[in-house]
Amino acid sequence: MPFVNGRWPRIIAHADMDAFYASVEQLDNTDLIGKPVLVGPRSRRGVVLTASYEARPFHVGSAMPMAEALRRCPHAVVVPPRFERYTGLSQKIMQVFKDFSPQVEAISLDEAFLDMTGAEHLFGSPQRMGEQIRSAVLQATGLHVSVGLAASKYVAKVASGVCKPDGLLVVEPDNTEAWLAPLPVARLWGAGPKTQAKLNRLGYTTIGDIARADPAVLSSQLGSTGAHFHALAHGRDPRRVEGARRSRSMGSERTLNEDVVERADIARHLQRSADRIARRLRRKEILAGGVRVRLKTTDFRLISRQCSLAAPTDVARTLFEAGVGLLDRFEEPGPFRLVGLTAFDLRKGTASGQGDLFTDGRDRRLEATLDALSARFGDNVVRRARDLGRDTVLDSAPDRDTLDPGEEDHVDA
Repeated sequence: MPFVNGRWPRIIAHADMDAFYASVEQLDNTDLIGKPVLVGPRSRRGVVLTASYEARPFHVGSAMPMAEALRRCPHAVVVPPRFERYTGLSQKIMQVFKDFSPQVEAISLDEAFLDMTGAEHLFGSPQRMGEQIRSAVLQATGLHVSVGLAASKYVAKVASGVCKPDGLLVVEPDNTEAWLAPLPVARLWGAGPKTQAKLNRLGYTTIGDIARADPAVLSSQLGSTGAHFHALAHGRDPRRVEGARRSRSMGSERTLNEDVVERADIARHLQRSADRIARRLRRKEILAGGVRVRLKTTDFRLISRQCSLAAPTDVARTLFEAGVGLLDRFEEPGPFRLVGLTAFDLRKGTASGQGDLFTDGRDRRLEATLDALSARFGDNVVRRARDLGRDTVLDSAPDRDTLDPGEEDHVDA
């Protein structure tokens, strides 16, 4: 990718907090500094959300079953997640990013792209930009961030990953292909474990192997993915930083203390998720046009079913009834260790005039009243009678609320 008039064609920064959840816990509790920390439910049935860098030499990482993580690293300290704390710090971090660029594309709570094109007169060279971003985040939060800068989103993201933890890496445009070449194909954006194994079987072990391959051969071997990988291997990624990126889905799921099989038990957890999601939809003035149910079996297989709604909604009852209806489409009998509900096809708006005027309107007024009570007294101030005295949910594992804005599942790195 050549220079234009001696300048970069684009300057894209990718900033990624280092082991964010674990680093926050070490920040707030200095006794944890230097110790292997696993953030996740204390129950061995849960999964690791983040592992501190002290735990990673034991080959422990995000999404690993907690039981396996503790087997590999038995002296690790398990800390339950505090999503409100993480969200509050995330807001500070994103505000720091916005002080550097009006174009900030948040990928998750702790990761974002910044378009720094044309900002040389304000912040200096790309190297100086990265130094100032890292310094500003540290000063505002006490946390470290790794930053990669390049002429494309893809290369900037790879650069931030390579320089972790607490690193800064600038990839010059005219050195992009040479820098990418020796990296493993695992660094290709979109190459998951199965794709990596296939590439290796075909003789491609490095990004340079992909770059040197005949595009026609790659397409015959991998379909449209072949052309995509070939472009990335040459550093070509025309995607822009989208400052006003819209979320594609909003979900809430829970790992259970006891496996569930009965439809009524699954439905009870779907109701809980529907309540949480609807509250968030109303708070953000967003409507959902579809519902997805996710169940995880005891052998960690995730299965899902989804449907579109007759009309967009932010009413929990509507989300819940759609979710329960989807249970008829699951062939797997269970038991299940996780139950989740997701609202998708999101768009701005409120439910006034949507759906059944009487039923939806009545339900929404009731739920709005409960919103006010929860905001004032806490989420559990009002509970359904059938939920009292029976809870198969992990006490130390709060709902994993998700807001999915993009193409990838984020893994806290």
